[in-house]
Amino acid sequence: MNSPNSSLNRRQFVTKGAVAIAAASLAPSFQLVGMDRSARKTKVVMVGTGTRGIHSWGTELVGPYKDYVEMVGLCDINEKRVEVAKELIGIDAKTYHSNDFDKMIREQKPDIVIVTTVDSFHVDYIVRAMELGCDVISEKPIATEADQCQRILDTEKKTGRKVNVGFNVRFMNESMEMKRILSSGELGKILAIDYQENLDTSHGASYFRRWHGKIKNSGSLLVHKASHQFDLVNWLLDADPVQVQAMGKVAFYGKNNAYRGKKCRNCEFTNQCDYYWDMTKDADDMKLYGNCEDVDHYYRDGCVWDDKIDSYDTSSVQVQYDNGTQLTYTLNAYLPYEGQYICFSGEKGRLDVRLNSRQPWDAPAPFEFRLTKDGETTKYWTMKPNSGGHGGADERVKDAMFKPNQQDPTGQKAGSRAGVLSSMIGIAARKSIETGGVVNISDLINL
Repeated sequence: MNSPNSSLNRRQFVTKGAVAIAAASLAPSFQLVGMDRSARKTKVVMVGTGTRGIHSWGTELVGPYKDYVEMVGLCDINEKRVEVAKELIGIDAKTYHSNDFDKMIREQKPDIVIVTTVDSFHVDYIVRAMELGCDVISEKPIATEADQCQRILDTEKKTGRKVNVGFNVRFMNESMEMKRILSSGELGKILAIDYQENLDTSHGASYFRRWHGKIKNSGSLLVHKASHQFDLVNWLLDADPVQVQAMGKVAFYGKNNAYRGKKCRNCEFTNQCDYYWDMTKDADDMKLYGNCEDVDHYYRDGCVWDDKIDSYDTSSVQVQYDNGTQLTYTLNAYLPYEGQYICFSGEKGRLDVRLNSRQPWDAPAPFEFRLTKDGETTKYWTMKPNSGGHGGADERVKDAMFKPNQQDPTGQKAGSRAGVLSSMIGIAARKSIETGGVVNISDLINL
């Protein structure tokens, strides 16, 4: 579920983009409104050629979906990395620098632009792609600031183009089971949800080695990581969040250590640091990042003790929904085990869901469900994930987006509004942490 690295220098895009946007009248003549794609493959380009883009939207797309999709262009701020991405994906697409994004659109005439850059840059490419006549698929989160969310919604309305967000969690087996139970009405009205997300020191630390540990890039883990969980709750409830209050801090990583380096490779503290990670053992990471870092100075094995880390590793969020449901969400990113515990308290009973991932005990199954109706009536069952990326969810997302005549009875395919609402919970939570107050989402954005 991690987003890839791409551009870390907004100035290079904005300098180009400001000129391009001022010349919006030069948008290409290949507007795609109403175009019938059933008789040909969907042409896509991708901007942001990091790990997430290369695998989830690269190799896992162009191979299995070759009858439906043709990837015709790749774009990144790092000219070395984009060439490595082309090699790893195994396509003969033309590559472009981020400054030539408009040129790529005009030359390749894509139907869809896939945006998998650093989170804070999503808005630039989403908006410009729509202005140039393309639909968009964005990795989560759709944006990291309220004004970015507003720009996306306004541009979508103005241009008539469409944005979809890759919320694969909606397509996981356990998520669909939760949706089935809540939609059945067996629990009655859901009054409260308690959602614990526990990241271990493998998964959690990986965020703080990378660009995700800086709020300016990711909006904090409450926007980047938790957007999946907030979207899941929004979808399960079929309700809108209206009010947010939160607490959060950097309690473990960042400045909370006596020593720090720049990156794990050649660090003087290698022998004493429990979080040393030997990137040289991963050939693809060295190709994609290590051998390309001289261009943009992005270190994939950055120090988890970097004192500039400001993304909260400890947080608690309360969300009030327009249907009266209250959500309490907690995230801790440094625990000795990994998993989630989700509890739905309803008028007629309670559903407890345990999602086991990595733990130093034997779990009976990856997913455990317990539905309790009263003091004497309870039902317990387990589930397993499907094979494939994220328990088969990555494939289901692509089926929904690229295969024709797909049914969507539960509304799993997520559009821009869903993307914005999930981001806005994290954005509002961050503002609540900064101000110490309650934040109304309607005060931040016009939906």
